[in-house]
Amino acid sequence: MEIPSVVIDRLPLYARALATLDSNGREVVSSQELGNHLNVTPAQIRKDLSYFGRFGKQGRGYNVRKLLDELRRILGLNRQWRIAIVGAGRLGKAIAGYEGFTPQGFRIAEAFDSDPAMIGSTINSLVIKNTEHLETVLSENPVDIGIVAVPADSAQKVIDSLVRCGVRAILNYAPIAAHVPPGVQIKRIDPVLALQGMTYYLKSEAASPRR
Repeated sequence: MEIPSVVIDRLPLYARALATLDSNGREVVSSQELGNHLNVTPAQIRKDLSYFGRFGKQGRGYNVRKLLDELRRILGLNRQWRIAIVGAGRLGKAIAGYEGFTPQGFRIAEAFDSDPAMIGSTINSLVIKNTEHLETVLSENPVDIGIVAVPADSAQKVIDSLVRCGVRAILNYAPIAAHVPPGVQIKRIDPVLALQGMTYYLKSEAASPRR
């Protein structure tokens, strides 16, 4: 059964909310309460979870720890994933320096850049290597996920190199519509596009007559 991508995208939100509840000592939560935390209807939560099995009992809610463990298993968060960052400029450094990855099972194992001034320097004890050696390095030390934080004109070439190294999940910060072969998951993160989408609503509000 093919599971809609929007359902997969909501599962980490459920897991995060459950982790917060678990850390606060909660043992049971209803779909109504979980929905209130996330601004999602209880029916949507129940429908999403039904793709993966039966969790909880009607009238009794969900066991927080058990459901959290199940979601982590479903999402593959019960193991560690190795990441390579390509692009060690301001954005790449900020990503590499983020301390929230490791507790969630993500380890930045390699960092690359094409700037001679950056090559050989370190980010959090990680030595930045030459992008030209990316395929050689990753062939010997494979990673699971690639994070691309390079300029638009070199992003597709970097993505192609990652794919040739067997990377099957790529997070792309470059402002391009990258092409990948079937079987490779790629997500584009572009804050400018998000801002431009929001200005539509701001423009509409500004055009509305005030009373």
